Amino acid sequence: MKRLVAYITTGYPDKAFTIDLALALKEAGVDSLELGIPFSDPVADGPVIEAANLLALQKGFKIADLLEVSEAVAPHIDTLWMGYFNPFYHKGLDFFLQMARDFGVSGFIIPDLPHEEGGAYRKRFDDHGVALIEFVAPTDSRERIAEIVEGARKFIYMVAYAGITGAEKSESLEEVIDAVRAHTDTPLYIGFGVDEKTAKEKARGVDGVIVGSAFVRILLKENLTHTQKIDKITALARTIKEKINE
Repeated sequence: MKRLVAYITTGYPDKAFTIDLALALKEAGVDSLELGIPFSDPVADGPVIEAANLLALQKGFKIADLLEVSEAVAPHIDTLWMGYFNPFYHKGLDFFLQMARDFGVSGFIIPDLPHEEGGAYRKRFDDHGVALIEFVAPTDSRERIAEIVEGARKFIYMVAYAGITGAEKSESLEEVIDAVRAHTDTPLYIGFGVDEKTAKEKARGVDGVIVGSAFVRILLKENLTHTQKIDKITALARTIKEKINE
């Protein structure tokens, strides 16, 4: 059974909604949840997730909101924190690692922390029993992929194309998949541009998909009630889960 990871922006439209949506996604078949930490300059994300980030910040998002949401949802669904390095650095990585261990958060996804720089922090992650998710991309050489995936924990995040999330782009990934498989048994998940139209094709050869913009796009619809947003997002999650396992 291929797995579905869902990204949602923490605190938008509010933290109570985030908790309700997270628990509903679990019931809809989502296997793991990325709680996105709103940041003013999300360089790896496209306009949809960027808009949600900015709106959450405008509504007063604080790290305390992330912690409250995580405490409520992590006992029920495998939870990761997805954020840029600045907030982790500013408040202290050890603080976040301790909170993650306390709440049962299983991993961090930090797209602007290159593998080489991440090496300086990897032991601290290991000591807390928290995974630092590694990225591979079509632009990586086989030699670099071998280095990246050595010791990778939980899963490897394969970027579907060079660019930002939510774009409708496609690149041949067979060589990347082969290079990863040659060096590790760690599950390989694909992200960037995955939605109900692309999920089946993108899931070929990998162990799961990561979906963000397709969910957040619904989150941003101001004409929908909270209940309608949850209904539409969970229905989409069910559709994608079915498609990747056809």
